[in-house]
Amino acid sequence: MRAIGVSEYGGPEALHEIDLPAEPLGPGQVRVRVRAAAVNPTDTYVVNGARNRSGAPHDTADVPGMDVAGELLEVGPEVATDLSPGDAVMGVVVPRDQHGAYREDLVLPAGSVTRAPAGTSYAEAATLPMNGLTAIRALDQLALAPGQVLAVTGAAGALGGYVIPLAKRAGLVVVADAAEKDVELVRSFGADHVVARGEDVADRIREAFPDGVDGLVDGAVQDEQVLPAVKDGGGVATVRFWKGDGNDRLRFHPVVVAEVAERHDWLEQLRELAEAGVLALRVADVVPAERASEAHERLAAGGVRGRLVLDLG
Repeated sequence: MRAIGVSEYGGPEALHEIDLPAEPLGPGQVRVRVRAAAVNPTDTYVVNGARNRSGAPHDTADVPGMDVAGELLEVGPEVATDLSPGDAVMGVVVPRDQHGAYREDLVLPAGSVTRAPAGTSYAEAATLPMNGLTAIRALDQLALAPGQVLAVTGAAGALGGYVIPLAKRAGLVVVADAAEKDVELVRSFGADHVVARGEDVADRIREAFPDGVDGLVDGAVQDEQVLPAVKDGGGVATVRFWKGDGNDRLRFHPVVVAEVAERHDWLEQLRELAEAGVLALRVADVVPAERASEAHERLAAGGVRGRLVLDLG
């Protein structure tokens, strides 16, 4: 079974094709023939070894990736599902060692897999699960009420493109950042106010909302720089495990997708919203899996709008 992984940690050049055995199918699990895997910034932490303190993969290689779409192959025992072999599905992966999205054969908990949105390609469906769950989880943790104000940084990115329409659907007022070339894109997501991105974005958010915003989803990972935008007692949803600056002025909510990877109800909600056109599935480009290093180089260069997706055939 073909996979893309790293046998030695490094940069994008460390990614290469490897041959791995298929994973065993157990109770409560399903097997997916992966056709597409999205490339996300979090994947780089597997490639560079940041998630492994030992300094080397535990086995043949570590396989990155958290988003897949493909065909359901098998349903294991003790699984209650209306899915059948051959159905187009999408799923979220919690990568560990050889278990990651960049592989042709993948076994997942049944709760982590749902039907792909009708009318979408495998590449499009693969852009939704992880970032979609991140967006729902961030808003769930912030628990803002209709009419309150949410700020979103990195609004033109994959996460921002899901957070903003979900926030608007919840009745929130959204102020988002954007480069000049992305202003109309961010407005198309539903943002009420768009301010220029940059290191001083907190000042521009405060200009629009002098009392500060009620909550913030920091998709740009600006950490301390953007905190002045939030009013005392407000909430901040962070990604990449940042737990805040130690100040008790704000409430910090690190978003950990692994904690909600089996929220099948949320995955179903994402599917329904994609089918209704509320969530736009944006593919920047589809790259053959054997050129995964090229996709990672493009991701590292920045400026990608939508997700790069690996084609696993």
